[in-house]
Amino acid sequence: MEKYLAAVVQMTSTPDLDTNLQQAYDLASLAVRRGASLVCLPENFAFLGSETDKLNQAAEIAAASEKFLRAAAREWQVTVLGGGYPVPVDAQVPVRAVYNTALLVGPDGKDLGRYRKLHLFDVDLPDGNTYRESDSVRPGELAPVVEAGMLGRIGLSVCYDLRFPELYRALAAQGAEILLVPSAFTAFTGKDHWRVLLQARAIENTCYVLAPAQTGQHYERRQTYGHALIVDPWGTVLADAGDACGVAIAEIDAARVEQVRRQLPVLRHRRL
Repeated sequence: MEKYLAAVVQMTSTPDLDTNLQQAYDLASLAVRRGASLVCLPENFAFLGSETDKLNQAAEIAAASEKFLRAAAREWQVTVLGGGYPVPVDAQVPVRAVYNTALLVGPDGKDLGRYRKLHLFDVDLPDGNTYRESDSVRPGELAPVVEAGMLGRIGLSVCYDLRFPELYRALAAQGAEILLVPSAFTAFTGKDHWRVLLQARAIENTCYVLAPAQTGQHYERRQTYGHALIVDPWGTVLADAGDACGVAIAEIDAARVEQVRRQLPVLRHRRL
């Protein structure tokens, strides 16, 4: 891994696929113009609407998302993460369920890694909102760490996975140096948990954590927290996108990972 700039994109996606992809293009293009070699888009970057509409349009969303990611990576000659979009479980039958899929694409437009969200967001929050991701999404499994050349070894996850530290420890045990956490964190939980959980995952695994995010009001019943972050292996927040659409950019440095792992060799001290 060499020194390079990475960007986390913050969006307000809606149920309009074309508008979302244009917003993603504009923000990612901004990140590239500022020198980013790795550009990370959030969960639901292409579509954020009702579960019924998502299922009805899943095949279209999946095809458009993957076409967009590959074309953008080739155009800009950078690595692009599409942080989460619905992919039908079985393309041969009418869509009844999808995988929440994150795709990492290299500068040549070829897939580097694909991850299907493992932990599904089924919760009843104190603010009165209920979420049942498992009604329409099937769980995936741990994905291998991606060997991304000069970008280093990258571990993939999505949003609610952030609350399960064993997933990130498994990625670190595979050699991950960078953990990607594309998200659409709720406004209610984000204000208390988002930043501290991202810092914890960085500190306990001595990895960079890159967390692109959704922000604002997406449709009548969905509001997200924002604050796309880049955190270094010591837990220091290097960049924060705040609560507006935009990008946060920071330098990723292999020497920093090595330095922290020498000072705090927690990965070598594990007993469980």
